[in-house]
Amino acid sequence: MVKISVLQHAPSTHLPARPGDPTPTSRNLDPLMHPFARARERMRALNAAKMDRIFAKPFVASLEGHIDAVEVLCKKPGTVSTIASGSWDGGVIVHNIAEQKHSHRIQGAHKGKVSGLCFADGDKLLSCGVDCNIKLWDVSLQEEDSQQKPLNVFAGKSPFNSLDHHRSDRLFATASNIVQIWDETKSAAISDLTFSTATETVTSVRFNLAETSVLGSIGSDRSFTLYDIRTGKAERRVIMQMRSNALSWSPTFPTSVLLASEDHNLYTFDVRNLSSPLHIYKAHVAPVMSCEWSPTGLEFVSGGWDRTVRIWKEGRGTNPEVYHTKRMQRVSSSIFTADARFVISGSDDGNVRIWKAKASERLGIVTARERAAIEYRDSLKDRWKHDQDVGKISRTRHLPKPVYQAAQLKRTMLEAQRVKEERRRRHTRAGQSKPKAERKKIVLTEQT
Repeated sequence: MVKISVLQHAPSTHLPARPGDPTPTSRNLDPLMHPFARARERMRALNAAKMDRIFAKPFVASLEGHIDAVEVLCKKPGTVSTIASGSWDGGVIVHNIAEQKHSHRIQGAHKGKVSGLCFADGDKLLSCGVDCNIKLWDVSLQEEDSQQKPLNVFAGKSPFNSLDHHRSDRLFATASNIVQIWDETKSAAISDLTFSTATETVTSVRFNLAETSVLGSIGSDRSFTLYDIRTGKAERRVIMQMRSNALSWSPTFPTSVLLASEDHNLYTFDVRNLSSPLHIYKAHVAPVMSCEWSPTGLEFVSGGWDRTVRIWKEGRGTNPEVYHTKRMQRVSSSIFTADARFVISGSDDGNVRIWKAKASERLGIVTARERAAIEYRDSLKDRWKHDQDVGKISRTRHLPKPVYQAAQLKRTMLEAQRVKEERRRRHTRAGQSKPKAERKKIVLTEQT
């Protein structure tokens, strides 16, 4: 017996209910509603997604001037267009990204690489390097490179890896083999904040943006430590599976901190509960070297050893925006501008690159009619993002061949590891215990 599927219609829907009643009509009687309104809206969403990818040209410009790898970037508080970069050649350059030119340049600021930069009050710039010195510069002076002299020099006992300035007071923190607090008016450190059991080299230090007395640091012994400069000691400390290379405090959620890890992932933690991360962000195929939040707190940027810059949406752990060029090498620093419209990256090829935070955004004057059309297309893409075709076009990104192949290899290795653990639980006594959630494996121990 062969079963045949046929279309069936209920006769009652096409016949009058009582004798004398009009025959029911199947057409749409609402003149304002088109019979194919949903199909037309889907096609518009599909075209909007295609246009978004067609006009995705994020690269804006490259700021030259360094002759070696760009190690660190920082932006000037209260301004939109001023950033500073430090290089392995020992030079410091202050850039005006609006005019795409240098506003100040200090050659030979340090012997060896510049490992830390931050702006102090006004036009003052702090820099530190592996020559065990911290120098305070006045970048408003228009002097020749050879005549530029620092306003003050703070000598340390070991090479410095990072520094950060207090938001309101004339204090700054440095990271070397210990964490120290310095006063701009004094020549020596005013306090040491190292954890009593710490033996690591501190690689980065950052003040909290809201609770300015709270300080966070990461070290070479895979630690993340919280300090309070009011008590003068470390308050909490966690040891992770892999070491972190950068940290950034959220500008909108003071308790949220972002860590860029050596295991190719980024993690967001709530400092009130450091036992496990809030979110895990996976896409890089090499160690993540830098990260920073957008001023809006809705997204953040990361730069990695895989020669790509990625922009992530907060809370979305996959499918970030990916920026790359053929000549860009390993990205060691990446920041957002103060207006959240641009991303600045520094890489091993000595270039400081400017990218659009939204790849398809049009630069220049946008009329009210164009703005309305852009907002309409964005709403269409958001409404139809779960459609198979629209979602596929919105998610697809072109990757360099080495990055694509490394991502495939990484997926294969992770799948093999998952299968191995599943078989071990099934056929050994290890199966008597429940599998451990991945986010519970990140933090090994916590000290308070």
